[in-house]
Amino acid sequence: MSQQPEPGGEAKVDPALQPIEEQPGLPRVLLVGDSISIGYTLPVRARLAGRANVLRPLFNCGPSNRGVERHAEIVGVGGWDVIHFNYGLHDLKLIDGAHQVPLDAYAGHLRTLARGYLAAARKVIWCSTTPVPEGALSPPRRAGDVAAYNEAAQAVMAELKIPTHDLFAFAAARLERIQRPLNVHFTDAGSAELAESVVAAIGL
Repeated sequence: MSQQPEPGGEAKVDPALQPIEEQPGLPRVLLVGDSISIGYTLPVRARLAGRANVLRPLFNCGPSNRGVERHAEIVGVGGWDVIHFNYGLHDLKLIDGAHQVPLDAYAGHLRTLARGYLAAARKVIWCSTTPVPEGALSPPRRAGDVAAYNEAAQAVMAELKIPTHDLFAFAAARLERIQRPLNVHFTDAGSAELAESVVAAIGL
């Protein structure tokens, strides 16, 4: 999702994954997550224009183990006003019938990540994983696994007193309209709707 081949062979970098120039004096917001967050980065940035600098890692953060491995690169020197983060859709992906990241390992990674984010930001928000549709997906995922991974994440966030932005519930209430068929990703209009919920959760 982050790159699209262009005629002539070179990949076009998603505008959400290109660096931006920050506006001095504004709060700094970091969006951490996979391609779902890449999809809502630009509309969140547009809605918070003039109110906050909205940044993200310039790559797909993928599964939670990648977040741990690249933590220093993601948070930089810190000084964030808000970190809004999610991991899950890659973790629960099935590879040869097994989850890419088992549930207990996922919870452990989130605990490590959340503690690091708390040290780097004034406010940290956990964003629940969005729904997986029923049916044969590529790569394979099971719709019912989302609840288990969200519950494990919620337990970690409760332990660390980190608020949850329930993007799962927001998306589920309008899923037929905003999600692509047999796909965990959202239409452009759907990502724009998710962005409205993200902006409300950030609260700036």
